[in-house]
Amino acid sequence: MTAAICRLCDAELTETFVDLGMSPLCESYLAAEQLDLPETFYPLHVRICSSCLLVQLPAYVPGEDIFSDYAYFSSYSDSWVAHARRYADEMTQRLRLGPDSLVAEVASNDGYLLQHFVAMGIAVVGVEPAANVAQVARDKGVRTEVCFLGAGTGAEVAGRYGRADLVAANNVYAHVPDIRDFTAGLAALVKPTGVLTLEFPHLLRLIERNQYDTIYHEHYQYLSLLTASRALASGGLTVVDVDQLDTHGGSLRVHARHASAAGEPSANVKTALAAEEEAGLHTVEGHAGFAEAVFRIKRDLVSFLLAARGEGKTVVGYGAPGKGNTLLNHCGIRSDLLAYTVDRSPYKQGRFLPGTHIPIHHPDRIAADRPDYILVLPWNLRTEISAQLNYIREWGGRLVFPIPSIELV
Repeated sequence: MTAAICRLCDAELTETFVDLGMSPLCESYLAAEQLDLPETFYPLHVRICSSCLLVQLPAYVPGEDIFSDYAYFSSYSDSWVAHARRYADEMTQRLRLGPDSLVAEVASNDGYLLQHFVAMGIAVVGVEPAANVAQVARDKGVRTEVCFLGAGTGAEVAGRYGRADLVAANNVYAHVPDIRDFTAGLAALVKPTGVLTLEFPHLLRLIERNQYDTIYHEHYQYLSLLTASRALASGGLTVVDVDQLDTHGGSLRVHARHASAAGEPSANVKTALAAEEEAGLHTVEGHAGFAEAVFRIKRDLVSFLLAARGEGKTVVGYGAPGKGNTLLNHCGIRSDLLAYTVDRSPYKQGRFLPGTHIPIHHPDRIAADRPDYILVLPWNLRTEISAQLNYIREWGGRLVFPIPSIELV
């Protein structure tokens, strides 16, 4: 077996962060006619580079195999669209964007973010690799190029539309197997005096809050501010500010500029780096112990489901997110313990979860069946989903949140 190599600094990867065994691609939902066919499982063995400290999953699967036709549409989360609207308003004011400005977004999905800039009369261009998702954005009037970002395509898009005053890259920096080429693409897209913002789940929160279900094959790396800064530096970009966000269980929004225009970093940057250092994330040893936390979640969730089944209680799921598939496959949960799940996305309804083959229904099924418990798989949308499911009180139904530890509400 050839040694795994760090995708940021090329050092040999010899240290394990956590090993979750084998799992299928988390967004590879199955049609009924596929249920009797073989299914491919890949390792979920996460390493940490002892040289640059990047926590990473080897690229067992090329990005083209995952993202060229994609099942995730951002607009099905009301809270995420509202988050995007607030960002658009804030950055428009902060950078004084107007009719002569250009905003670019990488991994622009279905136009959930850029639509807000379009509504303000600001020119936009999205870069989205999934043609099926990009078409939804175009139907909303969001100009979108279908391609994977790299140094070459970044220069091509900039040549076609000009370089952008603002480049946004939300929840994509963890999703790129060639992080150096991607960073070069970001640098090519943003003006010499422009601003780049990246949002990504914070490794510190993942560890603190036991969010191991956010580990899946689409997430090639798990970033701290320290390692994100090192990755950006590979493309000549420097972090100038950082915001702490509640999204996706605790994220960072990093603001970066070309090094020539960066200046001194804000106090927020120094504070965030100090918190990471205090938590041990500036050493390999400080990342130890996560596997034990993962085991406790698996033990408690499986014990709960077995007990519910023994008592004759019905348990169904809510949502069919990628993170849910990591959790269910790692815990060995099948339809004997979780009868089905529901999802608002028509793309997923009528299909089956990868690996577990649990069926996905329309959310109306819950009101019809009146289950005793609902296991909430997208726990990061807790407030939004709790409001949507408020009606289960009518029959005494309860919500179950598996992360950071099992909780019945």
